[in-house]
This record gives sequence, C-alpha cells and structure tokens, in this order.
Amino acid sequence: MRCFIPLTALLFPSLAVAAAAMPSPAEIVDAAPATAWRNVAPEQLLIMKLADGDRVVIELASDFAPAHVANVVRLARSHQWDGGAITRVQDNYVVQWRVHDEASPLPEGFVAHPPAEYERPLKGLDYTPLPYPDPYAAESGIASGWLVGREGAQIWPAQCYGVVGVGRDMPPDTGDGRELYVVNGEAPRQLDRNLAVVGRVLQGMEHLSALPRGTGKLGFYTDPHQNVPIASMTLAADLPSGERPVFQVMRIESRSFSRYLAARAARQDPFFVRPAHGVALCNVPIPAREKTANHS
Repeated sequence: MRCFIPLTALLFPSLAVAAAAMPSPAEIVDAAPATAWRNVAPEQLLIMKLADGDRVVIELASDFAPAHVANVVRLARSHQWDGGAITRVQDNYVVQWRVHDEASPLPEGFVAHPPAEYERPLKGLDYTPLPYPDPYAAESGIASGWLVGREGAQIWPAQCYGVVGVGRDMPPDTGDGRELYVVNGEAPRQLDRNLAVVGRVLQGMEHLSALPRGTGKLGFYTDPHQNVPIASMTLAADLPSGERPVFQVMRIESRSFSRYLAARAARQDPFFVRPAHGVALCNVPIPAREKTANHS
C-alpha cells in the first residue's frame, strides 16, 4: 500500500528552531544514528572497477526500469563489461561507457528490445512531495528513496548528477543496456522521460567526473587510446560474502532526513548570510555511505 508522507510534517520540527544556528547538511548526515540508514541489497549493487584500480559503486533502479536493469545484470554476470571502456566524456553532461564487444553473443534471457521504461505508476511506492516548484514536472518529490518528477499518477526518476541511464539511438529504440551513461554536471532534466534510468552512483563519482573531456562530437574520444578501460563490473551478490561491500542510503522517513532536507532548503549554518528557503529536486541528493566497523 502506498504511504503518503506530508513533507510539512517532516519539516516543522526543524523549522521550529530556525532562529537557532542549524548544523550543515553534512553535519546532520555525519550525526545520523544507525536507525536512519538502510542497507542496499547486494542484488541491487553493481561494482565497477576501472583498469587503474578506481572503484565506482552503483545502486540499481529496479523499481523504475526492471527490464533494462535485468539486461545490465545479465551483462555483468556474463562478464561482457570486463574489458569494456569509457568512450565519451562530455563536459557538464555525461560520461558514457560500453561493453567490450557489442558483436558478442548476448547472454541467455537478454531482452534485445526492452519497453520504454521512462516512467511508471506511483502506486505501490512510498512518496514524499517537495513543496517547491519544478520547471520540468507538475510536482517533484521522493519515491522509495529516489528523486522523481510527477504528473498525476505517473512518476519518473530525475536525471540528476550521478544518475546512470541507458544510451539509445533514435526512437523507437530504447537502448538495451550495452551502453550506459552517468550525468556528470548540472542536471539535464530535459532527458527526463526520454531515457531509461537504471541506477545512481553511491561512491566513486569523482573518478568519472574528473576524466579528460573528449574532443570529438558530443564529447567522444577521437583516438581509441584515449578510451578509459573497464576492468570489470560485478554484482555485489556474486562476490564472496567476505568481499562484498555494504552500502547504505538514508531512510527518507527518518528524522535525520527531515533535518537534512530542511538544511538543504534553508542553509542556516554560520557561513550563510541569507537562506534560500527553497531547493531544486536535484540539489537534495539522497545521502549514502559505505558501512564500516565505525558504524554501529
């Protein structure tokens, strides 16, 4: 059953103390208790390792693009990402990568022509609206921990920084998952409802956003030697239990998140002179962390 959580009910406790200096969003996240976090299932965690040893951790978006996500998982389990490469880095737009050989036989169960999984019904997901106008949607909010736009009964994941989507050709092609991209700059929300979103980067975005920009059209590298090799992409569930990283995202229903959201919307920590009293959807990234021995 869908659980509707009025945002005002979450924010009023924090706004009541607005006159006092508030901690920064980072301080709120650092102080959040263990109960404010949920573990990401290892079946929903994809580990990309670049050839130089850098690691990028992606949470999969199975609630929004199940057919595309299933294809990405099948590609990972058949090792088709191993030896692939990042071939495009367009400044303030996307970083794009592909499997090692698009002519290789496809794994069993792979869907060559997935449906256009660009939006879905809200029904069945917890949802919290944001009380601020959104230029790309009638309403925006958070559905089961994902930043979304909404129009009536339909929602869609927003193309925010760190969001991973599926590259495609001209419609009616929807992409099959063999080429993926991640947003590396200001949110290109014009892509909302136009491409399938399959995940978001939880850790390692700095390794992708700092790559040299491509000089070819649309930021593609013009020399294959410029391509950034991918050593592997592995589902955490397929790693030995002792080698599986554990990642957590903040629970939207927690008091820590309500305080974090209030702080993002109206910065009142000492550095700020004038609080904005508003926040864009993509400026409320859902806090994530790798669980360590220091986290009870």
